[in-house]
Amino acid sequence: LQKAAQQLRPSSPIKFHISSRTDAGVHALANAAHLDVQRGPGKAAFSGKQLLHGLNHHLRPEPIRILSAQRVPSTFHARFSALSRTYIYRLLLGCAHRSQIPVFERDLCWAPAGGPLAIPAMREAAEFLLGTHDFSTFRSLSSETPAKCPVRTLLQVEIQPSSGFLCPQDEHRGLEFWEVKFKSRAFLYRQVRRMVGALVAVGQGKLAPQHIKELLEVRDARAFPPHAMAPASGLFLQSVEY
Repeated sequence: LQKAAQQLRPSSPIKFHISSRTDAGVHALANAAHLDVQRGPGKAAFSGKQLLHGLNHHLRPEPIRILSAQRVPSTFHARFSALSRTYIYRLLLGCAHRSQIPVFERDLCWAPAGGPLAIPAMREAAEFLLGTHDFSTFRSLSSETPAKCPVRTLLQVEIQPSSGFLCPQDEHRGLEFWEVKFKSRAFLYRQVRRMVGALVAVGQGKLAPQHIKELLEVRDARAFPPHAMAPASGLFLQSVEY
């Protein structure tokens, strides 16, 4: 993004401020960013439309597109002004083997092994995650972990049927897509992937719904079940709300 912006010949270097960072392998259906563009003397400021077309021209062939651009007040910040962020996690059920994942869905969903998931139990477990909690157990340890407050407020958790991106005929092959949606002002490092992994473990019968409450109460990342974190491939940043 910054390389593309520099091609617009600003009078000083441009820095993008992105609303949300994501792990390698995680996708974004829509992210938000802000930047300051200073032009040379006598040159008019870019309109939102000019900026959109100019950036998209220089972003080719990167898998990034600017969807819209508009002028904002100088007090706006893409990260700190966000009211909430919504992530979805896509699950594919009915695959006896990884080779059954539709070719267009590879790296865009997770097909947990072990047969059907108990969706009612997962929904019961998800209720424990709603609201304000210390999510220490549901964050991965990193160099910045000690400095970050582990308290977050989960505004929404929903587990709903979904569909494939390009293959509506998948239902006839016994494949089912499900979507787990999370909404919060901010999330901890790998919090969503760990919450999904724990909910899937409930769906598989490896954990009881009540265990989610117990994991929250223990407040220790080391108490999280080993190897239960969901892979990055199924996670999407869906939207950022201001």
